[in-house]
Amino acid sequence: MAYKEYYDVLGVSRGASDADIKSAYRKLAKQYHPDKNAGDEKAAERFKEIGEAYAVLSDPEKRKVYDQFGHTGQVPPGYGGPGAGGFQGGDFAGFDPGQFSDFFQGLFGGAGRRGGGPAAGFQGSQVNLEDLLGGLGGAGQGRRFVQNVEGELQVTLEEAFQGSDEVINVDGKRLSLRVPAGTRDGARLRLAGQGPGGGDVLLTIRVLEDARFDLDGDDLTTSVDVPAPVAALGGDVTVQTLSGKGNLSVPPGSSGGRRMRLRGQGWPRRDGTRGDLYVRLNVTVPAALSEEQKDLYRRLRDLG
Repeated sequence: MAYKEYYDVLGVSRGASDADIKSAYRKLAKQYHPDKNAGDEKAAERFKEIGEAYAVLSDPEKRKVYDQFGHTGQVPPGYGGPGAGGFQGGDFAGFDPGQFSDFFQGLFGGAGRRGGGPAAGFQGSQVNLEDLLGGLGGAGQGRRFVQNVEGELQVTLEEAFQGSDEVINVDGKRLSLRVPAGTRDGARLRLAGQGPGGGDVLLTIRVLEDARFDLDGDDLTTSVDVPAPVAALGGDVTVQTLSGKGNLSVPPGSSGGRRMRLRGQGWPRRDGTRGDLYVRLNVTVPAALSEEQKDLYRRLRDLG
């Protein structure tokens, strides 16, 4: 059972904060996600390894046990610290912990045993209470191990804006769900009765950063290139919005960095209205000028 260096897997230090761990996980999970690496077994294995590391380091109890006993590969019998009684709960980031490495199973799978009693199962695992209590004179006969499963679902800003259909795997079961249009980072979705034994699947939506747009409350901010002549004389430029292309009228004498507003092109509100889109003007000049253009710019310079 090979030792797993979870900090190295995520590329963070042992003193990394929760925010650093989450940020590293999001970046790596996006890079190695199976949807972006179809048919790449190495990427799939790396993705699972990243999920395992995050499942441990994002949970304070598991992280403490890992830091304390990880090098040994097992938790001492009768250990009464964090995790005693089983590692229930926690965020498995949409992964099935039953598919994690032997190191993970060896370290955490037995951490919940006390005095030879049954270990509580991992959240999200397919554990049946009848199996756990088998051999105890029929105790618990007919009862199922029902638990909620929690995880995170990453979506792009555009998917959160427009809404998207997603498919997730929970204990080998494929579940379909709809992310509503206008969903915000941190929103929670509940799939009632879809978890192990009829429990619920609870998902926290994480909206990925977008290179084109910044979201602040109900308003979006983007930028657009404006040719120098248009900035000087005024004119129309095309602006990309989350709902398509829009037209922006640039007033004469506009300088680079000026902010203009497109009303109603921001984020959807609950009342059906939308915030605004703020556009920063980026005044540009041609990278290569013809002799005629150079002459015109010289004349403008001399007139200024």
